[in-house]
Amino acid sequence: MFCYRIYYDKNYPHLYLATDWMWAFTRRDFIKVAGAATAGTAAYLTLKRYPPVLRAAAQPPTPNGGSAPKVTTVPGVCIQCPAGCGILVRTVEENGVRRAIKIEGNPANPNNLGKICPKGQIGLQILYDPDRIKGPMKRAGKRGEGKWTQISWDQAISEVADHLRKLRERGEPHKLAILSGRLRGQSGGLNGRFLTAYGSPNDVGHSSICADGTPQAHYAAMGFKSYSGFDWDNTKYLISFGGSFVEAWRPTTRLLRAYGTMRRGTPVRAKIVSVDARMGITAAKADEWVSIKPQTDGAMALAMAHVIVRDKLYDEKFLREHTDAPSLVAEGKLLVKNVEEEKDGKKTTYSLYTVWDEAAQKTAVWSTKTLAYDPPATKSALMGEYTVEGKKAHTVLQLWWDEVLKEATPEWAEKITGVSVETIERLARELATTKSAVAAGERGVSMQTNAVYSRIAVLALSALIGSIDTPGGITVQKGPPLKAWPAVKQDDIAKKGVAQPRVDYAGTETYPMAGKVYQDIPDRILEGKPYELDTIFHHYTNPLFSTPDPERFYRAYEKLPGLIVTFSPYMDETSAYADYILPDHTFLERWQDDTIYPSVGFPIQGLREPAVQPLFDTKNVWETLILLAKAIGGTVGESFPWKDAEDLLKSTYQGIYDSKKGIMGLGGKKVADMKSFDEFWSEFVKTGVWTDPPYTFGEWKRVLATGSGRFEFLSGNLEHKLEDLAKKKAQKENISEHDALEKIAEGLQLQARGEALFLPHWEPPRYAGDEARYPLHLVTYKLMAHAEGRGANTPFLQENLGPHVREKWDTWVEINPVTAHHLGIANGDPVWVESQVGKLQTRAVLFEGARPDTVNMPFELGHRVYGRWAKGRGVNPNEIMANVNDRLGGLEAFSATRVKVYRAEGPPPARPAMEVRSHA
Repeated sequence: MFCYRIYYDKNYPHLYLATDWMWAFTRRDFIKVAGAATAGTAAYLTLKRYPPVLRAAAQPPTPNGGSAPKVTTVPGVCIQCPAGCGILVRTVEENGVRRAIKIEGNPANPNNLGKICPKGQIGLQILYDPDRIKGPMKRAGKRGEGKWTQISWDQAISEVADHLRKLRERGEPHKLAILSGRLRGQSGGLNGRFLTAYGSPNDVGHSSICADGTPQAHYAAMGFKSYSGFDWDNTKYLISFGGSFVEAWRPTTRLLRAYGTMRRGTPVRAKIVSVDARMGITAAKADEWVSIKPQTDGAMALAMAHVIVRDKLYDEKFLREHTDAPSLVAEGKLLVKNVEEEKDGKKTTYSLYTVWDEAAQKTAVWSTKTLAYDPPATKSALMGEYTVEGKKAHTVLQLWWDEVLKEATPEWAEKITGVSVETIERLARELATTKSAVAAGERGVSMQTNAVYSRIAVLALSALIGSIDTPGGITVQKGPPLKAWPAVKQDDIAKKGVAQPRVDYAGTETYPMAGKVYQDIPDRILEGKPYELDTIFHHYTNPLFSTPDPERFYRAYEKLPGLIVTFSPYMDETSAYADYILPDHTFLERWQDDTIYPSVGFPIQGLREPAVQPLFDTKNVWETLILLAKAIGGTVGESFPWKDAEDLLKSTYQGIYDSKKGIMGLGGKKVADMKSFDEFWSEFVKTGVWTDPPYTFGEWKRVLATGSGRFEFLSGNLEHKLEDLAKKKAQKENISEHDALEKIAEGLQLQARGEALFLPHWEPPRYAGDEARYPLHLVTYKLMAHAEGRGANTPFLQENLGPHVREKWDTWVEINPVTAHHLGIANGDPVWVESQVGKLQTRAVLFEGARPDTVNMPFELGHRVYGRWAKGRGVNPNEIMANVNDRLGGLEAFSATRVKVYRAEGPPPARPAMEVRSHA
């Protein structure tokens, strides 16, 4: 047996660290240590060859009244992906020092039921990484030169706060931005609160380079800006567009359990169809892999909708009761009347949508007040044209057919997608005729140049078959009843600052549906528009590695006049280029909560408490922000009334105690039976999880939060956004609103016009690179070992990197054998992968799971820094990826770059160390 060696560092007597090499730990050794723990054999405890952590774990009770090491189990939450799985951390305390020695799943957490995936096993390597940053650091040389001065927290807080204070005094608080990654619990809210109190609108999360197309599609059609859950345990048919169901979809462990249930845990085995440009593990374990050309998922989804509507395979009851399919449209406008009602001095407004009653042969209305028809017995028409008040009117479903679906035939889609007519016809029928079926999509379809419309098209398939908020279908996650924080206090400086436009143009005519456009920050800095940024904080993110064409960030950060501050506990690429590093605790050392990602439907809140005391002079980012706010003073400091992270959590979770809802984990105490908040908090800390099952179907006002209270094929939210922007543009440029909307659509590079703009429709994709010169599509993907870009510094994940191609500790490019033969490339050959941005050298892996017109590369390795296990291993495909966006949603298109691949001579060159770069 091989195990990672643990060594002792005399400079840090409380710390045991894993080295970069493995040592032979035989089966006999394992039995000896296990025997020592079981039989109390003291002889083995003195053998110096065994690692200290194993000796501590094997320590038997000490005879003659001596004290044995104290073994405890501390509940917490994993943080290696967004799943939020509950964990139990086994610790051993000896001589006043507590060490974590084992991580297991928490069976009290209904999310993962005691199971964890490979990423959950690496927590100890995160904690005991020998290359962690030991305390606050200040740059001593040029940016990126690698020269640092270790400083105290008092100095770090004082100097950063002083810079921020002076920025406010100049009336420029909006020139501060916070870039953030996969934040958990209250972290995102705390970032936003800091900026609001300080005076900046620039809270820029990373989801525009992740999967923001999904929440944008939900907002357009269902009215909520979040991911959805799925009732996987009852799903009998799944067609997944661009979703790595058993590899890298969220939440991982929940989906792995769901996969097992769908395949063997029910009397009827569910069928799984994977529509993807590559055959990963998900496609390999599906019943069927549909190989599709990158960026064409929307065309296939529309063609399937064509078949379902053409053959009337849709769910008539669901379409009538819970969608806008029957609503009448005349002269490009919905026939709707708004009614204002006053009761007890309060005015409310509701809407009446006109429909055609097939039974009575006259109009009727759908009321958003009652979510019902008036009269109740209305049988609304789903298709057809009717005369209403002298105008020709047609239903929304008829409009969608006439404007889009009629021409979106399987024959049309075959030419675009490469998927055969027969396959599209068959899959459409299977989906529509199987009870408890669902169409789902994820990052592969939501991160394209046509992402928003393509993702809405996939979502519309589930609506057509009535698979929303029903067993086996899409669910909408419920949130916990947390207590709201006190209102932010703002002085005049803050009010003026937050009124400035966002630096990333999110929500403007440049990116109308976007909430943030993370990947464009370097372009905004280099342009100096809409204004020059001064200072950037980085919270749990590494843009100099994780964004397409990261060279842009290097150039921009050389120009940035103020401070680059990171909170990373590791020397990642961005930290190596920073001015100050204010290192965070690892997740096993800090207080933090965690809200489950949409999955099971009912709310689950996890709690991280410190499993061990901080190993180094690090600090919880929450407390760093609190200290910075108080150091700045005034209304900024007054907006942060908490003394530390635990105090903040207690005040927030007072809301759950006051609600008297839920239980403390599966089988735990009811909150309603608790006598005080102290009792509640004690149980929360003890259990590590609060939950409030079960999920209840049919809460339509919560599930469908659109203006009509229904699923909208004709998106009111999208229409209102574009028309509001057109009104502002018309006033500013003194042109008509029609011309203004036309100019906006042109700027967004959209081809559709009229009502089609607000319907699920096809927008041809855009690609970076001339096809004649760069004939292959580059597709990058996440592996099971991908820990949100943070797994490269963990040996366990490096060892389990690419099991589907038997690769580890290095990067590879997957090439179809036929394509490789034409290029003269053999398996294992060194090759160049070149785009219009640049080129990388790696090794070829001949893989039939790659399309002949596509090459695939995993995203995880290729770090210039980031510790001994990550530095110099593999290549980063982002370095040759063009920054191409879905302009409507501000989404990075990760499959829009074309490349060419050709054989290289000799082995791949060694990766350079981090160096100072000059872009004069």
